[in-house]
Amino acid sequence: MTNEPFLRNDQFNFIKRQVHQLVNGHASVNDQHVIGALESLSIEKVLDLFSDLTPEQKEVLQHIVKIGDKEEAEIFLFNLASYIIPFSEPSEQRLKKLFPKVKKLKLPTEGLNYKRMTYLSFDDIGTKRRYIITPSQKGMIGLSGTYEETNVKHFCAICNRLTNVCMFMTKTKGDIPGTYTKKGNYICQDAEDCNHHVWSLDKLFEFVDNVR
Repeated sequence: MTNEPFLRNDQFNFIKRQVHQLVNGHASVNDQHVIGALESLSIEKVLDLFSDLTPEQKEVLQHIVKIGDKEEAEIFLFNLASYIIPFSEPSEQRLKKLFPKVKKLKLPTEGLNYKRMTYLSFDDIGTKRRYIITPSQKGMIGLSGTYEETNVKHFCAICNRLTNVCMFMTKTKGDIPGTYTKKGNYICQDAEDCNHHVWSLDKLFEFVDNVR
């Protein structure tokens, strides 16, 4: 069996949530009928994430029902991570196409873990601008806007957690020629941490629709 990637990062995060629920169930419930029901529900939710699995891929996922404690969970997730489809690193030409008005835009040379990305985000500290490359319902797009750190916690518009956020502001053309509309959303200050907690594309797509 080859470890050919078939999982998106958000799907891996969803499965990780189910794994933690299973571990908590085993630790707090003694009734085997309840445990069995919890296992059945978990694998059902996981398989529902996919529309076209090979028998080998389905077998990989079904190992979730064999998890009974934290150690087994860690082993399962470690092995499962090898099946994550990496985010495609954009070329210089691709960056120019996604951000045509930005001159000499370059990706950071370090600190980007493409294996654990649903969207790519990086900051220009000098101009206080954040650049986001993200999937949308119309394909991969680029978003740019200013960001400002906050001292209070809010729900992130992308991962939907109560966490440390920044205000991400975009400026779009208004309905009247020559006018512009500013739109703001609270999103995670730490984009890498955010990517580890995006377990559905729904909120991400909502965020994209809201800021464009």
